[in-house]
Amino acid sequence: QSSEHNILVIGVPNVGKSSLINSLRRLHLKKGKATAVGGEPGITKAVLSRIQVVCEKPLMYLVDTPGVLPPRLGDVETGMKLALCGAIRDHLVGEDIMADYLLYTLNKQQQFGYVQRYGLGQPCDHIEPLLKHMALTQGRTQKVKVLTGTGNVNMMMLNYPAAAYEFLRDFRAGRLGRVTLD
Repeated sequence: QSSEHNILVIGVPNVGKSSLINSLRRLHLKKGKATAVGGEPGITKAVLSRIQVVCEKPLMYLVDTPGVLPPRLGDVETGMKLALCGAIRDHLVGEDIMADYLLYTLNKQQQFGYVQRYGLGQPCDHIEPLLKHMALTQGRTQKVKVLTGTGNVNMMMLNYPAAAYEFLRDFRAGRLGRVTLD
């Protein structure tokens, strides 16, 4: 008698469900990727086919699923923590708001790795000076048109959104130290 098992892999977005399936497949079956992965939520869009992993007796299949979140988050802070971890797409919350919350969290936990990483003299309490410093030192600028009474003028301005995005990327990559949000 042959038996087979189907195992559904579920969890919040961007937690590594597809990566886990691919790793198990690579480790036990010596085969390549079976499902797409990425560093942002929403790569897996639907329940696809079952993917054979681990062993053949009994035959086991894993089924990858899109990430799931409750329809309502308990509070804003929970939502911000999920966003910082990449479970919610950045643009839905706003990189600037997320960067501000991240700075608040780092300071609250006395995790001052960002001071050394970005060459600051000391920790800062407000996100604007940090983003300005990052944009200046990293050359993050953008060309903008300014309307004047005599016509349009092109100006170079500091790109604060790019600096905020870099701050978030550094946090997610662990370059600001080991930080626990809970």
